[in-house]
Amino acid sequence: MKSLLLPLFLCAFLFGGCASLTLKPTDFGWPVESVLKVDGKGMVQEERYQLSFNVKPMLHEETGDSVNVSGITLRIIRDRAGYYYMTAPKFKHVYVFGTGEGSLTLESKIPISEKGMDTPAFNARPPHIQLLNGSDKPRLLSSGGILEGGKQ
Repeated sequence: MKSLLLPLFLCAFLFGGCASLTLKPTDFGWPVESVLKVDGKGMVQEERYQLSFNVKPMLHEETGDSVNVSGITLRIIRDRAGYYYMTAPKFKHVYVFGTGEGSLTLESKIPISEKGMDTPAFNARPPHIQLLNGSDKPRLLSSGGILEGGKQ
């Protein structure tokens, strides 16, 4: 019996320190949207949050063009859960991205307007994101789609 106690004690001691540490609750949300200009290489950079990424794949997905990207105004906001919401004037969708290892990964593509939005803007409405577009009715968004103000 004594010979079993020592190995069990050592295992408990060694593996007890391997438990993951979780800090809850955590709010990843940004209080206001960021408005970023796409450069000639397809990059955007948000200095305040130390975020930069290439938007060419998203622009190609939305417009079919990944060459003429310079000067596009991208609107981006982050919700409490850590999802990034992105759109731009003339876009028909809001793109929702989650984080990966050194990457942003598309979680959902929310259809908004068949003709494209004129003046999209985001507001934080925790725990959701509000999308405004000119005189259109505001829409409340989640990472899964439209919650209020439009069809899902």
